[in-house]
Amino acid sequence: MELLEQRMFIKEIPPFDRVDEEIIDKIAENLDIAYFKADETVLDKGAMPEFLYFIIKGVVQEKEGDEVLSLYSKQELFDPVSLIEKYAKHTFVTAEETLCYLLPSEIFLQLLHENDYLESYFFQTISQKLQQAEQNRESAVLADFMMARVEDAYLQKPLIVKADTSLHEAVVTWEKFGAGALLVEDESGLGIVTDADLRKKFIIGKGDFDMAVGSLANRPPVTVSKREFLFNAQLLMTKYAIKHLVVTEEDQVVGILDQLSLASFFASHTYAIAHEIEMAKDVKALQKASEDLIKTVKALYAKGVKVRYIARLISQLNAKIFAKLFMLLVPDALKEDACIIVMGSEGREEQILKTDQDNALIVSDACTMSEEEIAAFAHAYTKTLIAFGYPPCPGEIMLSNAKWRKSVHDFQKQIDLWLERKSADDLMELAIFYDSTAVAGDGTLLERLKRYLLEHLPSDQAFFAHFASAVESFEVPLGIFSDFVVEKKGVHKNELDIKKGGIFPIVHGVRALSLEHGLEQTNSVERLKRLNDMGVLDKTMTADLIESFTYLMQLRLGANLHRLERGEEMSNYIEPKKLSGIEKDLLKDALKTVASFKKFLVYHYKLNLLG
Repeated sequence: MELLEQRMFIKEIPPFDRVDEEIIDKIAENLDIAYFKADETVLDKGAMPEFLYFIIKGVVQEKEGDEVLSLYSKQELFDPVSLIEKYAKHTFVTAEETLCYLLPSEIFLQLLHENDYLESYFFQTISQKLQQAEQNRESAVLADFMMARVEDAYLQKPLIVKADTSLHEAVVTWEKFGAGALLVEDESGLGIVTDADLRKKFIIGKGDFDMAVGSLANRPPVTVSKREFLFNAQLLMTKYAIKHLVVTEEDQVVGILDQLSLASFFASHTYAIAHEIEMAKDVKALQKASEDLIKTVKALYAKGVKVRYIARLISQLNAKIFAKLFMLLVPDALKEDACIIVMGSEGREEQILKTDQDNALIVSDACTMSEEEIAAFAHAYTKTLIAFGYPPCPGEIMLSNAKWRKSVHDFQKQIDLWLERKSADDLMELAIFYDSTAVAGDGTLLERLKRYLLEHLPSDQAFFAHFASAVESFEVPLGIFSDFVVEKKGVHKNELDIKKGGIFPIVHGVRALSLEHGLEQTNSVERLKRLNDMGVLDKTMTADLIESFTYLMQLRLGANLHRLERGEEMSNYIEPKKLSGIEKDLLKDALKTVASFKKFLVYHYKLNLLG
């Protein structure tokens, strides 16, 4: 019974949860057990380690002098690095009574040499572990992606005309509607006319513009249920050598699936949306394109595309929507004299799902429109975005707010105030603006303001210290017992805020370093790479921060996609107990990286000396 318990225990601990039974048996057969009192040294710095320790119960601190570097608790192991290097770099001391399984070093090292997976795992850095986890996720979700249905792809609205409609009239309607294919109807049922039919049967056949469009139709059209698998739709197109399928639901036509939309879904699913945005003739059509963004996110996430790449793609599509809406609503007199900017996570190209608007309107000093006319446009723009599903910002950081709708000259005065007053609100508004990107209108207006900001930054380090100090607003949610710190009650009981505790410290810390060094990049990963190139951050820290940031974003997106499926509101909370063993392990690694980065920032900016 004891051997069975040992086997079950070891199989719960990464990376041994992914090895074969023979390895588990060998470990279990060679385990010993040891008891340690509270405050007892398990392994001294500089000692030659003899065992790999698996904690059955209790807590062990990894220490450098008096500083606690890390904590290990139930169902965690320590310290493989000491065994591999045959030297303990730090001291390991119990924080309370602790019980451990002990695996002799020679058995552990033998297993590493015999098993490539274990060897690669224990020799990996944090960034490499996170990259490996991402690759595993890509493989795991591929099967789910192949289960995508026709209704998950972009479907054209069906355009149906009477079969006896003249070809000229039908083509005019067709062009106005912007459809890829035309359906014709008479007493015999439906037929379909495509661009290829026009070329072959009309142009080459020298047809008459007054002829009935029904004479060009292919009958009956090939149909597919909207609940059919997409790969079966692809097989139908191949079988019949066609590029359009009529999509039905309970024998009713609900849309048309074309080859481009199908290919786009299996590739990136972004081209079809971009095309839909480009072809939008009015606000209603643009709203439809906006609503399809969620499908795009789901498709890309299901394919295993890295979250930061999804964010960049979605931000580009959002920018197209914002630009198109600008062109649909803006008065002619303002078109060349204004610029819409997005700020915060949208400006950094790190926003994925639709959340609060963070935008502003910069107006040229030469603009002759009245403030009332400009305000009317701004309110209409904000109201329309709300209808599109972009919620209003609780802090009213939107162009409908006069504070975020100014001339270039007035924005320059606002920048001066941010830099001079240096209150927490001023510095956070400055941070949001520093992340801004132009999405519509004259982008040179923003370029002028960004240059003005960088040219007028204070030279004293105290300013940047105050700017960076917001990283200490929230604690990293790892407790003294190396467990996650979660909410004890309320709506988010047993959950932790992954944005406050993990994502924000990375984003704002990187933003502070970037502002200090006058960087023009807005994206956090691009900023990190540039800071590494400049020698501000070393290669290891840069890699760990990039992968940790990506992993935290992935966890938040996955949780929110599940919420959307259940019809719940999105949030920044995740529930650690619902994560797998390896996911919990990686989350701890990511949060430890955040904690190390915060220590770096405290030292760099001397935050401990701020009043």
